[in-house]
Amino acid sequence: MSDAVQLPEWASLSGTADAAVPLFACALLIARDEYPALDAAHCDAVLESHARHLRIEVDTIGQTPLKMQAINRHLFEEIGYAGNHDTYYDPRNSYLNAVIERRLGNPILLAVVQMEVARRLGVVLDGISFPGHFLVRLPVGDGMLVMDPFNGGRPLDIEELRSRAAPHVDGGPPDDDTLARLLRPATPRMMLMRMLRNLHGTYAEAEDWARAVRCADRLLSLAPDAPDALRDRGLGYLALGHVTGAREDLGQYVVRYPDASDVDAVREQLVHIGRTRDRAH
Repeated sequence: MSDAVQLPEWASLSGTADAAVPLFACALLIARDEYPALDAAHCDAVLESHARHLRIEVDTIGQTPLKMQAINRHLFEEIGYAGNHDTYYDPRNSYLNAVIERRLGNPILLAVVQMEVARRLGVVLDGISFPGHFLVRLPVGDGMLVMDPFNGGRPLDIEELRSRAAPHVDGGPPDDDTLARLLRPATPRMMLMRMLRNLHGTYAEAEDWARAVRCADRLLSLAPDAPDALRDRGLGYLALGHVTGAREDLGQYVVRYPDASDVDAVREQLVHIGRTRDRAH
């Protein structure tokens, strides 16, 4: 691996300040679980080549939105990064090395590519954990330009943002204050957690419990107080027959989160565990 990108250790991340969590390196760290031979230096070099191709052009452009327009044109039209509409839940859409290789991804991984290339060109983008699809934002004066990396980096106006949010918000289209909250920047930690939750959902749906447990475990490395990750790891352990791990995680869940909406169901699982013998692992 080159000195350009060093992957951190999982154990170090819980104590790292949100702003200091390295998004690009940690996205590769997630991918390395599935691709142990992952070449981080190669991934870094590919994105650097995208930036190098644009650098002279972008440096000659004065207005930041026009810089962003040039970046989007190169990434989404010339190189061909695109949202994978046909097989949206393909796990490869959530692994950065595969997205870079295939030029296909889900919204948040395409956002990582867009944000990282822009960063190397001096354009700072924020991610937005918007309901439904992940978005990115570029500060412009007193406002922001909101873009959809899953659909070619297309800018979204306020009415489209309201309509996209409406199915996910009680009471219909959000008012100004609610929409402003939905458009707040996501920290790198929040983005990585969303990636892992996406993967966990895909693997749990496929009943691939070993990978689902791995995702929940990595979530707990990033955020030890994430209730859903503790519960999901315990349920995954139970599906694998690892009764000791399931008992520990689910027991901790009911103690630490007694007001959770599903705590009674988890208690029932613990009763079931009491009647089950652990499998050898």
